Amino acid sequence: MRGFTLLEVMVALAIMAGVVLTVISSVNYHLSLTARNNEETIALLLARTKLEELELLDKQQLTQGKEGTFRPEWPDYSWKAEISPAPVPVFKTLTITVTWGTDRRTLSLAHYLLQEK
Repeated sequence: MRGFTLLEVMVALAIMAGVVLTVISSVNYHLSLTARNNEETIALLLARTKLEELELLDKQQLTQGKEGTFRPEWPDYSWKAEISPAPVPVFKTLTITVTWGTDRRTLSLAHYLLQEK
């Protein structure tokens, strides 16, 4: 008779189970990385959009700092703008911080503005 013994079949199944488990965990890990990158890309684009909006405002309006949300399109994302002195005296730093998710992840963009005399 030709064929596989029960022991050979069980060893083959154990090896296959290990391979399948490894592949599934790897796919799950990469899917979570893709979701995280997607969230960070959205946060970056929202921060750049808000930065451009705030650059158009009067400089006096920015001195108090501002904050808000991106509702209704992005209800989980909020933003905060702060003005601070820059390392070079003729500039100010405008920092936009976007916060999102249940674990409150953040992304910040800094932009230098020329001080008015």
